[in-house]
Amino acid sequence: MPIPGNLLTTAMAVMPHRDVDRALEAALSLDIPFWPQLPHLNYYEDMYVQASEHFPGILLDMENRTLRFSTEKFIQELPDILARFDDPSLFDISPAYSAVYHRFLQLDLSERPAIRGQLEGPVSFGFNVLDEEERPILFNDTVRPFMLEFMAKRVNVQLARLKEIHPNAFMFVDEPGLQFIFSAMSGYNHVTAQNDLEFFFSLIDRPRGIHLCGNPDWDFLLNLDLDVLSLDMYSNGEVFVSYTGAIRRFLDRGGILIWGMVPTNFEPFESETVESLEERLLVLWQRLDEKGIDTDYLVSRSLLSPATCCLVNPDGTATVEKAFEAIRELSTRLRKRFGLS
Repeated sequence: MPIPGNLLTTAMAVMPHRDVDRALEAALSLDIPFWPQLPHLNYYEDMYVQASEHFPGILLDMENRTLRFSTEKFIQELPDILARFDDPSLFDISPAYSAVYHRFLQLDLSERPAIRGQLEGPVSFGFNVLDEEERPILFNDTVRPFMLEFMAKRVNVQLARLKEIHPNAFMFVDEPGLQFIFSAMSGYNHVTAQNDLEFFFSLIDRPRGIHLCGNPDWDFLLNLDLDVLSLDMYSNGEVFVSYTGAIRRFLDRGGILIWGMVPTNFEPFESETVESLEERLLVLWQRLDEKGIDTDYLVSRSLLSPATCCLVNPDGTATVEKAFEAIRELSTRLRKRFGLS
């Protein structure tokens, strides 16, 4: 089944809540719900830690909240992991690593147009996890190919679990690290990244996509074989809409764009209204329309979401929850404007 468009709502999964029920209630308030990730609840809920479960060589220090990698430990543990590579339970998220995931799987979500899961992507995971020499494991030519296959297995197993409760489930691969690969300082160039990600996505069942909040090379992202692309349009929309050719090709291949338009950080949120955000989004769409991408067609292939995750607001969860309310209101206004039921 295709991912729905028509300006329905979803959001990124990392949330500042410590109250599991309240976080889940917020996620379920949107059209396309997801299972929240709650790093303030405990360190297992950190998106990198969740992705690391059963990865050979991982050194997880819960007390000091650190996630490291040992090459020696990797070599020792790899044979046992490879022997279990056809065991789905090895790649699923255990109850210890998520307070919400297994509760989400017990819900009746059959009336929803779709549901969504997520996992940290291999590029960002590989950048973030350092070995005993303080070197990102992404640069390790032995570890990296295994990591791509391991993370693809994790995405597929989660997607299969989600499809058991809803036929129209899809996955985000969270890749904040993609904005850094175009820096000369990264040590991991875009050619290698493209080859790795093309291989990675070739292993992943559809529907699949990427979410990131940064400002990468948009041509690079839009030309990957993705079904959905979730972006911070509040901060990066002006740049993004200049890539008309790549956007058109992405949409014509059947791609769905998720327009992250409501800021979740306290100060920018307080400086905006739903009306100002609506006008800002309409201006972006008008620019694409003037370059030949019909707005009604674009709308049919678009979802709406908050712009980013946010864990550091002075008001705790309040602004994030207000952003969820605002994205619902923005969706209602725009759907009425475009005559969508």
